[in-house]
Amino acid sequence: MKPSTDRMLTRIKSVYLFIKQKGSVSTHELTEEFGTTERTIQRDLHVLEYNDLVTPTGRGVWTTTDKKTIVS
Repeated sequence: MKPSTDRMLTRIKSVYLFIKQKGSVSTHELTEEFGTTERTIQRDLHVLEYNDLVTPTGRGVWTTTDKKTIVS
């Protein structure tokens, strides 16, 4: 796996765990927490949403779904 792909997957996992811990967060909070652009966070959130792990609860606010996950 390319180093850039590994970094992306690690960041997406971290974003998911951060949302799960906080309950719900805004896109802005995520950009500040992870030091990335809003567009990067949006791409990460779309990957998580596609896999039914997060869902939007309002404009720019996200929460995790009830889907069972095993995080290693």
